[in-house]
Amino acid sequence: MELLPRPRAEFTPGAVHVPGWLSLDEQRSLVAACRGWRGYRQTRLPSGGLMSVRMVCLGWQWIPYRYSRTREDGSPVEPFPRWLGDLGRRAVAEAYGVGESTYGPDVALVNFYDAAAKMGMHQDKDERALDPVVSLSLGDTCVFRFGNTETRNRPYTDLELRSGDLFVFGGPSRLAYHGVLRTLPGTADPELGLTGRLNLTLRVSGL
Repeated sequence: MELLPRPRAEFTPGAVHVPGWLSLDEQRSLVAACRGWRGYRQTRLPSGGLMSVRMVCLGWQWIPYRYSRTREDGSPVEPFPRWLGDLGRRAVAEAYGVGESTYGPDVALVNFYDAAAKMGMHQDKDERALDPVVSLSLGDTCVFRFGNTETRNRPYTDLELRSGDLFVFGGPSRLAYHGVLRTLPGTADPELGLTGRLNLTLRVSGL
């Protein structure tokens, strides 16, 4: 139970944070699904560096900076489940206050953050469509930085994303720079049974 409720907020036009959107049971179901998807690995960037998060992709494989139907080792990508698309439509409808959403995601990037993992400021611009990105947080709280569309620098807002939180960014904010500064170990609800943080981002590839 929150001592002080966290209100939903629109940080910039099209960028909406809905705290505690997922119930504990929904969070547990998502964690179980994430554990069933195989192939979590660190992605190597063109610079030669390894991303600190471990990732598995659904629907399309993200290979910096493009999408493929196969993983880098030639194996097939995990399928994108229909129920996850339904969840994405619910999320967009909730964030934007519409009765029904036609959102049709076909790709998900599932990132696992241990205590040391972070994500540098970047744009989600490898898709050919500019439909909203839906972000769902599970497990440990993170410090999330959401910025502007022009630069990695100010103006930006730092906020905590906790387990069950929903963050959607589209419209004028679709190409905003964003990143994860750090995770806060030990902040997950013990009943969730997860050490670390899982983040699911749903997108429309346009492919």
